[in-house]
Amino acid sequence: MSTASGLFTHRPSRMRRARWLFAAAWSATLVLQGAAADPLPARNGYPTQAIRFVSPFPPGGGNDATARLVTTRLAEITGQPAVVDNRGGAGGNIGAKAVADAKADGYTVLTSQVSIMAVNPALYAAPGFDPVKNFVPITQINAAPLALVVEANSPLKSFADLAAKAKASPGKLTYATPGNGTLSHLVGVVLQKDNGVDMTHVPYKGAGPALTDLLGGQVDVLVTSTASVAGMVQNGKLRVLAVTSPRRIGVFAKVPTLEELGYANARFEDWYGFFAPAGTPPERVAYLNEAIVRTLHLPEVNKQVTDGGSEVVANTPEAFAAQLRQDIERWSRIVKLSGARAD
Repeated sequence: MSTASGLFTHRPSRMRRARWLFAAAWSATLVLQGAAADPLPARNGYPTQAIRFVSPFPPGGGNDATARLVTTRLAEITGQPAVVDNRGGAGGNIGAKAVADAKADGYTVLTSQVSIMAVNPALYAAPGFDPVKNFVPITQINAAPLALVVEANSPLKSFADLAAKAKASPGKLTYATPGNGTLSHLVGVVLQKDNGVDMTHVPYKGAGPALTDLLGGQVDVLVTSTASVAGMVQNGKLRVLAVTSPRRIGVFAKVPTLEELGYANARFEDWYGFFAPAGTPPERVAYLNEAIVRTLHLPEVNKQVTDGGSEVVANTPEAFAAQLRQDIERWSRIVKLSGARAD
């Protein structure tokens, strides 16, 4: 049975298998120890100086931690310093614009994510950049699902319980998210629209405060990244009703995916990735891609990614560009459906 929105279709007969907080499990002060990185010699005089990685959020957050996770070992591979430059503000737009306006010489890179590149252009009237025209994709770092979680003693034992109660008592159940316009908020909108349920959205300024209120019984459900709740799931404080990934991952291996529960087109994944300013020479983009992919495949780096509840992608610029175009189309439709605006 297809719904009017066409974004989230329930097919019981064909059961099959963020924004920043997926990386909250990665400490910005990680001491990464392991096998030596395989150096990548300079090509055609590049690189010969420090490479600046702009993180469009303040220090200590997921984007910052992601940048530092990679740059810590990338410097060993390139033989040049890799410096993280935090440029926070406007949901990531300020940092993104700074890179879009930077010299296209391969020495300035944006550490970005799906919320900035695919959601913000639809959420903000004037984000200050065009994700396709102003950037060249280098590589996608990861793919991370969202999770629907409840307090361990909640009477909601499954996603079916959630849907049934929400339909029986419209507006009574509350679902918390890290904020208006976040992926969590937008996924919650789709879940409701496509399943004929009615829950009350309670936005917070981050997943931390939302988790506090979930544990305190002030809200019924939380939609957020897997990494932000992995520890509390493992220690028994939270129960996961479902995840939005196409397959089960890591510590969530016992949790059903929404597709397994009979919902087609229910893949909602956050990602982080690296971008260069448009016009960056292709050979420098290729060098950066190879160096970063080598970094992501280092065992200790790969482990940090998977421990955070996501999977390493490390794809080509062409594959990442295709993923970006697909996500821009999808999330633009979802933002329109939600009616959310950030201006």
